[in-house]
Amino acid sequence: MSSYLIKRISYMLLIFLAASLLIFSLYALTPGDFVSGNMKLSPERKAELREIYGLNKPLIERYFTWMKSAFQGNFGYSLAQQKPVLQLFNEYIWNSFLLAVVATFLTWVIAVVVGVIVAYKQYSWFDTLVMILIFAAMSIPSFFIGLFLIKMLAVDLKWLPPGGMLTTGSNATGMLYVKEIIQHMTIPVIVMVLLGVGSLTRYFRSNMIDVMKQDYIRTARAKGLKEKKVLFTHALRNALLPAITLVGFELPSLFGGSLIIEKIFNWPGIGQLYMSSFSLRDYPLLMGFTMFIAILTVIGTLLSDVLYHIADPRVKL
Repeated sequence: MSSYLIKRISYMLLIFLAASLLIFSLYALTPGDFVSGNMKLSPERKAELREIYGLNKPLIERYFTWMKSAFQGNFGYSLAQQKPVLQLFNEYIWNSFLLAVVATFLTWVIAVVVGVIVAYKQYSWFDTLVMILIFAAMSIPSFFIGLFLIKMLAVDLKWLPPGGMLTTGSNATGMLYVKEIIQHMTIPVIVMVLLGVGSLTRYFRSNMIDVMKQDYIRTARAKGLKEKKVLFTHALRNALLPAITLVGFELPSLFGGSLIIEKIFNWPGIGQLYMSSFSLRDYPLLMGFTMFIAILTVIGTLLSDVLYHIADPRVKL
């Protein structure tokens, strides 16, 4: 295990360097930046700012300066927000994490339960109905589902607020503050669950169907075990093994959030900040966040490999 981890970490460092060079080059070679695109600045002020932030230096020199600062925990300074990039991360990223972790938990719980049931009742009316609903949810764009739920639940029925994280001018504290956040995040979470539960349910369904054809399942039933125990103890345990590989890819999404969902519901997360940075050409923020997601992706793949080996020792690393 230790030799494997050392080898993987060395590969990860090479991947980080390659990713950082690619990310920096893509944004640096993109025409224009925040300074040149700001029509309010005079040519003299633009030249002064480009000198201050090193935008007039050669590309390779700017890259090594950026990487040196990144190793020191400094991903640059957001020109549009006038704040360090890491400070902006700390202000916005946890809002995205809150939204995504609740949606991910509900998605996995629903997908596992429904996937087991439809696999057990394969080709039944319930299986057909679930598959129709799954394909319908997967085929409808997220913005349409979001706007439809806002119209129904917020505008017509007035059960839930249409967007934001808190009511404008709210001074709620304690449990009232928690209740207000839950009310505002309910519709975005519903949309995210509807978008994610379909493909995951199909994944668990196919895994369960394959597992239930194995000899040890027939043996467990022949021993007289209850069907519930056979499904959720013997079959589900082995059907979950391939899903462990998906856990690593959930890590970046927990912090990245859903860009479109946050924009639709005006949720103050890192996704909405990332989207607005494109129009402003705030490249330090864009590079920092993209690099952060790349790091989480590589760490997530390592985590999924290690977890798979722990869950099934027969698999060699």
